[in-house]
Amino acid sequence: MTMTTRMSGPERRTQVLGIAAREFADHGLHGASIEAVAREAGITQAYVFRMFKTKKALFLELVGAAFDRFSDGMAQAASGAQGLSALALMGAQYYDSLADRTTLLLQLQGFAAGGDSEVRDVVRTRLARMWDTVADATGLDPVTVKSFLAFGMLLNNVAALDVDEVTEPWAEGVRTRIHQGLFEHITTQTNS
Repeated sequence: MTMTTRMSGPERRTQVLGIAAREFADHGLHGASIEAVAREAGITQAYVFRMFKTKKALFLELVGAAFDRFSDGMAQAASGAQGLSALALMGAQYYDSLADRTTLLLQLQGFAAGGDSEVRDVVRTRLARMWDTVADATGLDPVTVKSFLAFGMLLNNVAALDVDEVTEPWAEGVRTRIHQGLFEHITTQTNS
């Protein structure tokens, strides 16, 4: 018989969220096991469901929080800056955020489960928030915001593939950091 540590409700919830984040990041919505989460937490599956109601509700909470960590970090990094200066600060923060592999993979699992309308709605809402965070902080045109976020999505994919371990030229190229001047040439006029 396993002895579980007595925790307050909020402490237990935080513990389960951490365990579930790793489980969903590694296995996705449909492959993750609530049994595995409960076992690692030293609680029953029923207790997990009492806290979160459904497996999907737990997944949605985690995916939403994963996107929010990126958006909140970028907003904080760009506080007080505008234009391309704000974009460069956001880019540096975004790049550094990729080191949190669980958060990164949760975002990607959200996109992968986009065939489910509830998941799609949450991911759309969070992507819209990310767009608004960049657009509002920088005041830049939509083409530049789109280019910045597209660059970020490429960084997401190569971070998920652990390209830090690859020494080939293509991998060196995709690891390029976002610097202030990177997006100066991208404007509505140059994209028309």
